[in-house]
Amino acid sequence: MSRARPINCIIPPYILDKLLDSEDSEVRRAALDTLLVTARLRGERAVRASFAGAAAPGDGRRTVFDCEQAETLSSAVLARPEDGPEVADPSVNRAFDALGLTRDFYKEVFQRNSVDDRGMRLDGYVHFGFQVNNAFWDGRQMLFGDGDGKEFSNLTGSLEVIAHELTHGVTDNTSEFEYHNQSGALNESMSDVFGSLVKQWSLKQTAEEADWLIGADVWTPGIGGDALRSMKDPGHAFDNPQFGKDPQPDRMSKFIHLPDAKRGDFGGVHYNSGIPNKAFFLTAQHIGGFAWEAAGTIWYESLKASSAQDQFEDFAGTTFQKAGELFGAGSAEQSAVLSAWQEVEVPVKGVPTGVARVRRFAANGNGATGRGDGQAALARQIGALNDKISELAKDMAALKGAK
Repeated sequence: MSRARPINCIIPPYILDKLLDSEDSEVRRAALDTLLVTARLRGERAVRASFAGAAAPGDGRRTVFDCEQAETLSSAVLARPEDGPEVADPSVNRAFDALGLTRDFYKEVFQRNSVDDRGMRLDGYVHFGFQVNNAFWDGRQMLFGDGDGKEFSNLTGSLEVIAHELTHGVTDNTSEFEYHNQSGALNESMSDVFGSLVKQWSLKQTAEEADWLIGADVWTPGIGGDALRSMKDPGHAFDNPQFGKDPQPDRMSKFIHLPDAKRGDFGGVHYNSGIPNKAFFLTAQHIGGFAWEAAGTIWYESLKASSAQDQFEDFAGTTFQKAGELFGAGSAEQSAVLSAWQEVEVPVKGVPTGVARVRRFAANGNGATGRGDGQAALARQIGALNDKISELAKDMAALKGAK
């Protein structure tokens, strides 16, 4: 299996494992079928990766097919093309609309031309399999299960889930974060970040107004107020007798070490993604306003600048650097990035010696205490002073040379 390009799916394996212990035989069967389908798709993508070439450009055109509960795509029937009208099947329309919203978000916010930035076609397959509890990105298209109707509703029912999966395609075509350990957790986190941003952008919500939940609309329809993950509060997305307590950590001191194998969630990629998720949430909160503007741009530019094997510390350093390039050294935005990573206990590469404490204080004040404007202004003044000191040093060196 290619580390960089696995089969990507929204439901963590620890959730499906819990369903295997359900007292309901239908729920157990659906969970087992989902695990088997996932394993098969993973194998198919691994084989295909050896022969795959670049996808033909298609101007990001959407096409939705109906698998009619089959587990093969070759027999799927066309349900709605790009220029087609709304149809009677709500699953088709939800998939069609979500593919378009995600495509339009990347185009309007980041000037990206579909997931590969070359106009890749966006194909979606609804009613994939019988009661499959998952949604997949297989490297070429989206597949949506109908859910078992008890623990999961139809997987087309969540915009951030669909945007999450398509963002795996963006990661495939930028950093290619390898899908294991910390780089794999970054891979999952990027999908949560931009999945949430697509939802916020579509609703025109500020960082403060957003719920920062992933999958609340499709998981446990009989239980209100829970979700698969919470970016705002990792570890508190759910807590119930059937699934237990959300296992995600929110800082490095709680990092979960698991085997780098399928049964270990490839080193805990769905667990430890909570740490960079929380860092993004904190950055967006410290900056305020619409999260896709400043914080989203910093993360997107950092995703493009990252490498496949980067660890949390590497990515943290990249976001700090990009924040400085985009908004200026010592800016409130750069301070917010630094503070966020410090709060989740991830060291930030590239921070000049002697300024970390000042910038952390400035960023922590912004939004968290109500004194953000003054502290952010202080950070900008310090940055300006550093620039003047540098200019003065150059002048003194020039004078010495003249003598």
